[in-house]
Amino acid sequence: MSEASRQIPAARYAERLAACREAVTARNYAALLIGVGPDLRYLTGFVGEPMERLTLLVIPSVGPAWFVVPQLEASKAGATPLVRAGGAEVVAFQETEDAAARVANLLSGARLDAGNAAWEPIGLSDRLWAMHVLQIQAALPGRKFEPASAVMRDLRQVKDADEARLLRLAATTADRTVDAIASGRLIGRTEAEVGREIRTRLIDEGHDLADFAIVGSGPNGASPHHDASERRIQAGEPVVLDLGGTLAGYLSDTTRTVWVAGEDGIGPEAEFRRVYDLVRDAQAEATAAVRPGVPAQEVDAAARSVIAAAGYGEYFTHRTGHGIGLEVHEDPYIVEGNDAPLQPGMAFSVEPGVYLPGRWGVRLENIVMCTEAGSEVLNQSSLDLRVVRG
Repeated sequence: MSEASRQIPAARYAERLAACREAVTARNYAALLIGVGPDLRYLTGFVGEPMERLTLLVIPSVGPAWFVVPQLEASKAGATPLVRAGGAEVVAFQETEDAAARVANLLSGARLDAGNAAWEPIGLSDRLWAMHVLQIQAALPGRKFEPASAVMRDLRQVKDADEARLLRLAATTADRTVDAIASGRLIGRTEAEVGREIRTRLIDEGHDLADFAIVGSGPNGASPHHDASERRIQAGEPVVLDLGGTLAGYLSDTTRTVWVAGEDGIGPEAEFRRVYDLVRDAQAEATAAVRPGVPAQEVDAAARSVIAAAGYGEYFTHRTGHGIGLEVHEDPYIVEGNDAPLQPGMAFSVEPGVYLPGRWGVRLENIVMCTEAGSEVLNQSSLDLRVVRG
């Protein structure tokens, strides 16, 4: 894939900041303070790890935005798409400076102490370390602080066209990976060995990072988040393959369950075939329920009702899905109790499963995007039962 296909235009970041400012005003926030993490990457394009030195995008309700960074990160911050687009000014501090006091001085200069602004909350991003939060609170005594997620959640859960493009690319490369693993050698290999191959293939197919590789063979497949172990895969059992990685910041996540027949062609037992078909039907019903205005919990109910009607409801032990984007788990969550209506641009997993303790499990997962017309399935790998030689 070309490098251009992996990029988000700088102008997009300016648009995101403008939408963020509108949301700040609408919610009567005095400012947002965004630390290192997915929210910061979404708004600026900055990629980094949280550390003891404060890195903060300061977005006051009025006036310019500032990107406060340690001096050693100044050039990196200056190269971010948001700064290049003129959306924020880099403010660098020295090692001996009090970074929290520098932030307080900037906000004071923005006259947030005038009028009712002194009573308006300041939003702090969820990923800020406690040490930074306490320092900021001490530098701004008397101010009220709230989670910035009240603003960022609404912005990030509706994907723009560039994000949708990257999610499609990530899904396609994950599909190729799971297809290659399912058609390759499995019998006699440990789950951990297969997991390592999955991670290598994800990178080879175009991912920047291989984030997870769940390989649950036989009874281990009954644990939805099983850690790949030293158990060796055998003929005459299923294997749950759940894998995903990061491509240009955006995540893939897909699950397929295969039956390993071996040289003797040991076919699936009748109940396994029945449960597999049931999970595939539940997956199809939930996907068909996706359309604008439908509460997220109704998609969950569509999958759950199919499985419950067949008598396996107690063995479907997790929500039907989770949002995906810059994080593998983010809003919207497809679960009972979430009555938020789906909107075009929302992307999330649809992954019903049935897990019979001590025996095996079945899970089938696609990433689905809500569109004006209904649902767009990003994963194209077959959901039909694969009986493989292994």
